[in-house]
Amino acid sequence: MITILAIYAAIGCAVGILAGLLGLGGGIVIVPVLLYSLPLFGVTDHVHHLAVGTSMASIIFTSLSSALAHFRRGSVHWDVVIKFTPGIIVGTLLGGTIAVMLPTRVLVGIFAVFLVYVGTQMLLNKKPEPSRHLPGTAPLVGVGGAIGMFSSFVGIGGGTLTIPFLTMCNVPMREAIGTSSGVGMSIAVFGSLSYIMNGWGVPDLPPWSFGFIYLPALLGLVIGSMTTAPLGAKLAYKVSVPTLKRFFAVFIFVVAANLVWKTFF
Repeated sequence: MITILAIYAAIGCAVGILAGLLGLGGGIVIVPVLLYSLPLFGVTDHVHHLAVGTSMASIIFTSLSSALAHFRRGSVHWDVVIKFTPGIIVGTLLGGTIAVMLPTRVLVGIFAVFLVYVGTQMLLNKKPEPSRHLPGTAPLVGVGGAIGMFSSFVGIGGGTLTIPFLTMCNVPMREAIGTSSGVGMSIAVFGSLSYIMNGWGVPDLPPWSFGFIYLPALLGLVIGSMTTAPLGAKLAYKVSVPTLKRFFAVFIFVVAANLVWKTFF
């Protein structure tokens, strides 16, 4: 148990920095790592659902720490977070319910396509041209529902979708990153509830599972990410984010290719 906690705490440290720096919940890193590592610790059944569920649960704490750090710098639009939330509740609960019914190959395929999309956006440092302002409450609820559903499918905090949308609506980049952390917290809370409910009572889950959440991995990830997320938020105001995104994009492409190779070939 101590070994598991130490390994996932180290991973959580890296995730926390990325969360604070880029406004991501860390699921892009956590899900692939869990897919590879859980079998090494004897987890052989429901691996993908446990990876996604555990990722969602860890993002609650990562996003909270990141959002508070950005809030102290005045970069979180809580009114936008609140308007997103009704849609997020419906989207994440529905998305999590659908996800646990899908075969592993389908989920891996969806996740791999998503990784390629994100990696391409990061590699090109592509940003939507800010051409309009934020819409009213009803459209934001709808956007929140779409982001919440997709996020619960792949186990992420939604930053890779929320940030481009906000910047397209003329929200400055650093404020979009901070607000994305708050949105990610809402997604993670209700996404986690969905994976707990849908995994409750499922046979062949490993010991220390809480629905589709693997508690030893969750604890380690939380310890690491909560420690370093404020550092990532601080770095967001000092380093060249586009350069870091390009390096991270290469990592994402490698992960996507490896996942597809191991699952389909």
